[in-house]
Amino acid sequence: MGFEINYDDSEKTQIVLESLNLLEWPTICRHLSTFAITQQGRKRCINFDLPVDISLSQELLCQTLEIGSLDVALDGGISFQGIHDLEDILLICSKGGVATGEDLLKVAETLRAARKLRKLIFDQLERPRLSELLLDLATLPDLQKLLEFGLDEGGRIADRASTKLSELRRHRNAVRLQRKDILQNIIQKYSGLLQDNIISERYGRPVLAFKAGTSDQIKGIVHDSSASGNTVYVEPQVVISIGNRLSKIDSEISAEEKRLLANWSKEVGINLNAIAHLGEILLQIEFALARARYSKWLNGVPVILDEEENTLFEIKDFRHPLLLWNDFHEKKNTVIPTSFDVPPDLKVVAITGPNTGGKTVALKSIGLAALMAKSGLLLPCTGSPRLPWCKNILADIGDEQSLQQNLSTFSGHILRISRILKAIELFPGTTLVLLDEVGAGTDPSEGTALAMALLKIMADRARLTIATTHFGELKALKYSDARFENASVSFDSETIKPTFHLQWGIPGRSNAIEISKRLGLDAEVIRSAQEFINPANVDNVNQVIKGLEKQRERQQSAAEEAAALLAKTELLHEELLDNWHIQRQQSEEFNEQARFKLESSIREGQKEVRHLIQRLRDQNASGETARIAGQRLRQMEKANKSDKRITDLHGWSPKIGDKVRLSSIGKAGEIISFSDDGMQLTVLCGVFRSTLNLTEVESLDGQKAELNKVVKVKTSQVRKNFSLVRTKKNTLDVRGLRVHEAEGVIEEKLRNCSGALWIIHGIGSGKLKKGLRKWLDSLSYIEKVADAEPHDGGPGCSVIWMVD
Repeated sequence: MGFEINYDDSEKTQIVLESLNLLEWPTICRHLSTFAITQQGRKRCINFDLPVDISLSQELLCQTLEIGSLDVALDGGISFQGIHDLEDILLICSKGGVATGEDLLKVAETLRAARKLRKLIFDQLERPRLSELLLDLATLPDLQKLLEFGLDEGGRIADRASTKLSELRRHRNAVRLQRKDILQNIIQKYSGLLQDNIISERYGRPVLAFKAGTSDQIKGIVHDSSASGNTVYVEPQVVISIGNRLSKIDSEISAEEKRLLANWSKEVGINLNAIAHLGEILLQIEFALARARYSKWLNGVPVILDEEENTLFEIKDFRHPLLLWNDFHEKKNTVIPTSFDVPPDLKVVAITGPNTGGKTVALKSIGLAALMAKSGLLLPCTGSPRLPWCKNILADIGDEQSLQQNLSTFSGHILRISRILKAIELFPGTTLVLLDEVGAGTDPSEGTALAMALLKIMADRARLTIATTHFGELKALKYSDARFENASVSFDSETIKPTFHLQWGIPGRSNAIEISKRLGLDAEVIRSAQEFINPANVDNVNQVIKGLEKQRERQQSAAEEAAALLAKTELLHEELLDNWHIQRQQSEEFNEQARFKLESSIREGQKEVRHLIQRLRDQNASGETARIAGQRLRQMEKANKSDKRITDLHGWSPKIGDKVRLSSIGKAGEIISFSDDGMQLTVLCGVFRSTLNLTEVESLDGQKAELNKVVKVKTSQVRKNFSLVRTKKNTLDVRGLRVHEAEGVIEEKLRNCSGALWIIHGIGSGKLKKGLRKWLDSLSYIEKVADAEPHDGGPGCSVIWMVD
């Protein structure tokens, strides 16, 4: 059986549309349409064309963000009330037809609503992209006023529309009143011959209900009779001429109304292009508003699109929008987010794992993320997603089996993949390819060979190819080609349920036999199946995968600990830097004060010396005066030498609790302990502890410690709040232990602990932390338990204070 594929323009479109349908993009568009307001807006959401270049996608995204922020800021949001679909009306007017008054009133209402909306949105600073759309928008106020003047509510032509129409309608009303008076007189005159006193109407003519056999008592025309024949309906002869006159007046009124509608329709036709352009702009604004409201409903975030092909795919915690929709309507919360982090050098990702584990969901998620980003929608994820703008998003997902076309599952997949390869050739540009169960549906060895060859070709031609598979050989491509990477969906073999978490860098295990065993498959079938498998190879591969999974867990734990340590270090650095600035400022202020004091002292001394010299030079000065001056000079000399004398720096004896300055960095700290020989001491500087030689510190006033005197220290002198500093001695790591195991370790530590105790339990699922907190709350000698400071581990570490 052979297949030949010929590609024409329609075939190109088919390839793209086929991929969109496989990714369920039309369903996303239908969900989007529910956030539109008008019927034409809903049509645009369902049938809009995807942008053909990145600039259009960025334009759509900017419009989404601008109108979304305005919609949230307004009480009640943006209103599209009064805006109608004018397509059919404009078509009638463009061909010289006459629109109805109701349709023309829709035109006037749309023009008025458009002017109001333009005034609301236009702001070139806040909303430049939307303002650019509205910049040259013509709202045709003269046409609006013309139509609103001539039409009443409901589209009825108003009397004020023309003088002739007003006169004709007044004349008609007067003639009708005259005819009514005549008929009332006839009713009074012939009341005995009438079945009732009501003026009826038959075929547009007024009639009276006469009893059968009495109609010859009055001249007139019989227009009808009752079913029983007991009543005949007669138009009296006297009002026939009046009725004819009214028919003529009605004909003139109708002609005048038609003339007015024709003139107004002509005005609409003259302004056809302006009104059509206005309708298109309003449609674009409504489409942007629908995208913004849908994105808000998804709790979406804006995406960063890169024009370069070799850029990374970075999407964190993406939630499949269709699953979110189902959860919302079923009032559930079951969507598991999926993250993608594909560096530029990776070209192929092989996702493995058991069936129903979420491989296809992950495949569709990244395809929908690329389509949503391309369409100006926000992505339902966290952080700042980033990905290249993909010109082609092509997929082979599901079963292509067809009995009518004589196609098997394998043949259907091959035909679709052939179309994908041809599409890459026809549409050059950044391409994302998504392949589900690549190579499946045929002999496993040949299917594996085809899948490996296909993925190698895709690595050369497409920006990124993501393929799901059960073939173990595809997992090994990563180790021979740096462009390949493995990923897997995790599965809990204990509960026989998928976790739907996507793990990068680790191939998955199928767990088929284990799952079948737990589902109750006959034990003999399980045993026989295990015999057919090469146990050594399977066990070896599974052990490698299990080891990789454990290694990933350890790396994640180490990364969390490293992040906590980094945060703690950054806080310490900031604290040290702040303290250094404070000390420097204080030192500069102290030096400035000392300099000012010294200068003041010198000036006072100089002044007094000049005064003494003047007294000695006085011709009347006696010997007593000279003696007193000399005595004063000696006093000043002695005082000056006392002030300048260098203080003995070796008379200071430091004690625990004293404030000291570290000579090397100029930082102040507090002594918390001494070595046994008294020659070394430990200083606490903020949260930083340092062990130094005695010669490396000095008192705050500059004194050095006396080296030949051993400092005696009592442990009771240690300050009470020293226990607030985390050290190795007061820190206990219980990660990896069960709750009851951790309780025993902590209880033993508490017996020999004074002050606070830090317990590192990690974050994980929270079970260990919750169990320990519950147990500690039951202990009478525990004062309180709280999360550690961010630099000490935060919620991953608990601090225990015991009762004094």
